[in-house]
Amino acid sequence: MRVIVGDRTHEGRAIELMETDVSAEAVVRAIRNEKARVRVDCRPSGAAHDHVGRLPPETFDRRAALAAAARALGNTSPARSALDEARTQLAELSPPSVDVDAARRRVAETGSTEERLRERVAELRGRLQARRKTGAETTAVEAQLSEAVHQLSEAETERIAAEQALERAEAAAREARDRRERRLELEDRVANLERQVRHDLAAAVWGEFRSALRDVSETATAGSAPGTYDGDRVTAAFAVARLAPLDAPVVVSDGGIDRVGDATSAASLLQAPVIYIG
Repeated sequence: MRVIVGDRTHEGRAIELMETDVSAEAVVRAIRNEKARVRVDCRPSGAAHDHVGRLPPETFDRRAALAAAARALGNTSPARSALDEARTQLAELSPPSVDVDAARRRVAETGSTEERLRERVAELRGRLQARRKTGAETTAVEAQLSEAVHQLSEAETERIAAEQALERAEAAAREARDRRERRLELEDRVANLERQVRHDLAAAVWGEFRSALRDVSETATAGSAPGTYDGDRVTAAFAVARLAPLDAPVVVSDGGIDRVGDATSAASLLQAPVIYIG
């Protein structure tokens, strides 16, 4: 491992940067190949590093960290295939967006237009009949009636099309509701399976976790089953870091080094490369 700060280069498995103004956050970013004012040449970080790459951690989910460590050690869960299948089904189940209100408004508008034109046709037919009875000129009224009948025919066609579109929209809306209900069911299934997978993976390394606890603490204890832990989160994080196969360095800052003394001791305890930030 090599750390470059300004014009100084530090190499080794345990590096201390107490006399620099580099922050722990900057070193963590550098390890992840993100932009930072320090350069760290090291092995790539893995999923377990996301949980215990910095000690003490800002936040710590013990079961998720144990699951990541278990995966890194090659453990799997019997529920994994079911989880992958449920996630695939969920990704494919996107309910369509359906605007039934717009389709209903269109039906109402075309129906109103058709009714108005129907009244216009009836009125013109009445006028035409009256003029014929009196022998009056009918040419202009006949032309108006012909145009109104044509408009009425087009309005009827539009109304029928609007009603058919509404039927399709309502059918699509029913399908969308069914898909949303199915999606909610799948979301619940995915969440349950994720919890089951984490539980299975944590259980797979629980014995190693209990052993690591004894190595990093004289007071914290764990029972025979995952979840039965009596201790603080920092101690749990140290134990997970010790059992996980960490190729990238662990950044140990104030509040963490007090537990081990110095960077060399931390590297020995965690069985991983360590960068200590004072």
